[in-house]
Amino acid sequence: MLLDRLGSRSIVFVGLMGAGKTAIGRKVAAMLSLPFIDSDQEIESVSRMTVPELFERYGETEFRALEQRVILRLLENGPQVLSTGGGAFMNAQTRDAIASHGVSVWLKAELDLLMERVSKKQNRPLLKNPDPRAVLERLMGERYPVYATSNVTVPTRDDRKEVIATEVVGALCGHFGIPATMAPGEVRP
Repeated sequence: MLLDRLGSRSIVFVGLMGAGKTAIGRKVAAMLSLPFIDSDQEIESVSRMTVPELFERYGETEFRALEQRVILRLLENGPQVLSTGGGAFMNAQTRDAIASHGVSVWLKAELDLLMERVSKKQNRPLLKNPDPRAVLERLMGERYPVYATSNVTVPTRDDRKEVIATEVVGALCGHFGIPATMAPGEVRP
């Protein structure tokens, strides 16, 4: 039923770094038997450089332009589950393309959870700063109002990925007006 309503559109995860877009996106893709694509991995594949290397060599503006082109191309291949970089949804053309070719899902996370998760990885170009917590707070202030325009918002927390993924599928069913009593792949008689 959900896949019928989705049609050729993509389920597009948006949110700040550390929100779990890739981990939850993979689980949702598996639950719905859809392909999963991570836009950052796709960018690294086409550019043959890591995201931090792209930021360092070309700067954020050039990276965002490449990111936009890659996401626009990926959106032509639905249905699929697509995880985007934290800043992708800030681009108006990218938001328009997602609205036309997808259903956006914001994984909304609290600051402490994001800090705990992003502190484990050193590959976050925007956090190469003496006060990464202040950077994340600023990003939340700038981005959360834009993320809030997503089709679906699912709060994420320190829980099993399967639990959050199930909540995402439930929220998507709600978005499409599918009764909550139906399982994701269930067919109506």
